[in-house]
Amino acid sequence: MQLRVKAPTNVVVDRGRGFRELDTTFVVNDDVEAALALGADGVHLGQGDEGAERAREHGLLLGRSVVTSVQAEGIDADYVGAGPVWATPSKEDADPPIGLEGLRCICAVAAVPVVAIGGVDASNAAACIEAGAAGVAVVRAATDPALRRAVDEALGRR
Repeated sequence: MQLRVKAPTNVVVDRGRGFRELDTTFVVNDDVEAALALGADGVHLGQGDEGAERAREHGLLLGRSVVTSVQAEGIDADYVGAGPVWATPSKEDADPPIGLEGLRCICAVAAVPVVAIGGVDASNAAACIEAGAAGVAVVRAATDPALRRAVDEALGRR
């Protein structure tokens, strides 16, 4: 699970209290200091975000955002979030969609697991897995039980 709060570190920490108790891998978006304060398992950083070295020093899992296969090739990360695969209303400043072909190219060169992001829902999640993604990240579809079934079925066909 990723905590994504665009706010100062103290606000992120306040909003993130209690997440560590959940039985899941806990990652904080964009804020290494908040991840450390919350006892998170990792931090997810975009292309322009700093903090990868500090995250590594403290043993945090490191996720990075990529939009192209060039960015994914040889990246220092434990996983990459690739996308947006499709247009997404949840991020106003998102890059243009890469589509399934862009996702496929990233999956082909990445030496780490790839998570498809951006516009993913139950109707297209299986296509992301079939393109090579290890999983999907969602906002709007997070509570849709059909999403989990679609991903599980696609992974089962591998």
